[in-house]
Amino acid sequence: MDTLVGTAPPSVLAALRRLYFLRFAFAAVWAALLFATADTLGALTATLLVVYPLFDVACAVIDIRSAQGNGRPVRGLYVNVVLSTLAGIGLAVTAASGIPAVLRVWGAWAVAAGIVQLVVGAVRRRLGGQWAMIASGSLSTFAGASFIAQADEDGASLSNLAGYAFLGGVFFLVSALRLGRTRTKE
Repeated sequence: MDTLVGTAPPSVLAALRRLYFLRFAFAAVWAALLFATADTLGALTATLLVVYPLFDVACAVIDIRSAQGNGRPVRGLYVNVVLSTLAGIGLAVTAASGIPAVLRVWGAWAVAAGIVQLVVGAVRRRLGGQWAMIASGSLSTFAGASFIAQADEDGASLSNLAGYAFLGGVFFLVSALRLGRTRTKE
């Protein structure tokens, strides 16, 4: 597995930190919008559901580009691009099939992406601030399984996805703050 050099240049750490702050802000706004519309699966909700994994793709591409300045990027980021692209397509297709179908697709994506996030965080652990990414990946895996299970329940709702996204954003915020501490120690 590819690794970033243990002592990344400050520019790589700064880029990663900015990206993590952006991901937190996006997740917070997205979660609020989804929570407000989670009871029905209308056009706005369906759009929000598709936009989230596509934003994840964009962030992974930015992350890949910043990591290239420090040697080879982590392969898991490429896997994440593929998984999130497939999730966006899957959510666009299943949005017309109802909330249970959406929960199944989102859950499968959360499980797979959580495993990738855990691995990428573990590979990058020497950069600092990655314990939150490792924890987030682990929780994503378990949350994804719970979304799949919720899909079979009566009255399934999308509101738990809002909480999931917000918590994921908080993990990115924690990582950004920890990366800031790592930079100041150098």
